[in-house]
Amino acid sequence: MIRVEMLSTGDEVLHGQIVDTNAAWLAELLFEQGLPMTSRQTVGDSMEELVSVLTERSKVADVLIVNGGLGPTSDDLSAAAAAKAAGVGLVMQEAWLEKMTAFFASRGRKMADSNRKQAEIPAGAEMIDNPIGTACGFAMELNRCWIFFTPGVPSEYKMMVEQQILPRLKARFPIADSPVCLRLTTFGRGESDLASAIEPLPLPEGVVMGYRASMPIIELKLNGPKSKLPEMEQFWQQVRAIAGESIIFEGREGLPAQLSRRLKEQNYRLAVSEQFTSGLVQYQLASVEAPLAAGNVLPAQEESLDELMQRARQLAAGDADLALAIGGEKENHLSFALHTPQGSLAQRVKFSNSRHGLKARQDVVAMMALNMLRRWMDGLEVAGGHGWIDVVETRSY
Repeated sequence: MIRVEMLSTGDEVLHGQIVDTNAAWLAELLFEQGLPMTSRQTVGDSMEELVSVLTERSKVADVLIVNGGLGPTSDDLSAAAAAKAAGVGLVMQEAWLEKMTAFFASRGRKMADSNRKQAEIPAGAEMIDNPIGTACGFAMELNRCWIFFTPGVPSEYKMMVEQQILPRLKARFPIADSPVCLRLTTFGRGESDLASAIEPLPLPEGVVMGYRASMPIIELKLNGPKSKLPEMEQFWQQVRAIAGESIIFEGREGLPAQLSRRLKEQNYRLAVSEQFTSGLVQYQLASVEAPLAAGNVLPAQEESLDELMQRARQLAAGDADLALAIGGEKENHLSFALHTPQGSLAQRVKFSNSRHGLKARQDVVAMMALNMLRRWMDGLEVAGGHGWIDVVETRSY
């Protein structure tokens, strides 16, 4: 098995000042390509630490992808650390220096002297093109390892991995069939509840069932080799049956994107009014180009379910076919109303656990509102329990 590792660099990553989304993206991409990552590590802006880790991992890994540290500032140390670990000097890539100079000139700027270091790579290393940035990447052999150095800017890094690094890896290493990952996302049931029902089922050999809790959803994943796909699909049918109405989508589409697609397919326009969620629902839907009509964000106000339903009806009175209204929170109670061509529906819920912060509760309420719309479009009852949220009153008109 090929041992593929990743090394993220930078004090800001090490100390949690930024989230390392590059590592998560690479791990998923490599898994899908049949090159699952064996391990990953983070090191700060220390020459000594960088050289030590590069030397250590080069004796263990077959492939090491290093991310970050190719910028123009004094704390960008990756190229110098790689050269020191290999016992060689840095060599100026004149063609890349010319490209950088032209890049700045085309924008009416003079390149700073500090940018010159971005055209230096260890002697004997292979330069790797970066078509959208100023830092050239490079690859080098050290001990038993093929090491790739990439910039930290996500757009540059992702393009370099996809267009430059993956083709090189596939050309050198025999890669087995890409693994299969079946996934679905649920809302309204706890992880332990789902697991207790799924775990007794006999898994096909070589297949792994996984759970990922991310407030307010639970993602279920079934991973295995392509040769096991028929058995995986049979097992997956049982998982679907257990998850039942709590399934909000399969694959990676996401609930806002699913609703946007279905609204367009059925030629519906949706109006949204929000109090507690402060525009979050409209933002999520607008981000996926959902067909939105009128919308507003209002300060919290006391309303009965009938009054909230009336507001939803008034909201839909313009050019909207559907209207979704989210009320304000008072004493852990909150209301929703949905107006449809067939009538209006509403529910009042109670947060039975107040330990969650405002953002977490807003995320949950936004998901509940979107799920209310999804359940109506699926022909289901729009109200239902949500773990630590209880439905205390419903109304229809």
